[in-house]
Amino acid sequence: MNKKGMRIMMAMAIAMLCLSLVACASTPVTQSEKMEQKDSLRAMASQTLAQLYKNTPAAKSAITNAAGYAVFSDFGFKLSFMGGAKGKGVAINNTTKKETFMKMMEFQPGLGVGAEKFRLVLVFENSAAFNTFVTSGWEAGANAMLAAKSKTAGGGLAGAVSLSEGVYMYQVTEEGLIVGVSITGARYYKDTDLE
Repeated sequence: MNKKGMRIMMAMAIAMLCLSLVACASTPVTQSEKMEQKDSLRAMASQTLAQLYKNTPAAKSAITNAAGYAVFSDFGFKLSFMGGAKGKGVAINNTTKKETFMKMMEFQPGLGVGAEKFRLVLVFENSAAFNTFVTSGWEAGANAMLAAKSKTAGGGLAGAVSLSEGVYMYQVTEEGLIVGVSITGARYYKDTDLE
């Protein structure tokens, strides 16, 4: 394929990605819809943790003893040279048990076509990292995500990867099986619709 054809294909992929994200944009929700969405996210988080603990028992102690954790369910897609994912989740402060409902967006460059659903569990060993995550949002750039691929944690966090000081992540299937980290950039932020 020549350079012009590659540029056209890339432009089409970017347009498809943008249209997909716009199509997923949220609309204002009623109070009962908020409660329904929150209950659904709580159930997803509970199910994800149960499956993770079943397949990786040491994760339970690591998550229970952490300052906080967050669980996200997302839907990823890949078209030609790029892909992305969008999802929702809940962050829990282990001390206060306060919930913060959040959204996420990810970017995945690379060849491929298809769609997949997976879940992320973020573990925050210290309260400073957790508080920054829920109050200011958080971004993991391509360099951090690429570095994470080579930093698998040990001990109670076996199977998780280190994203930054005191922040670890499990990327799992819906059945709770750990898979390799495939994201290369991510943004996490408060879901203002569910506040």
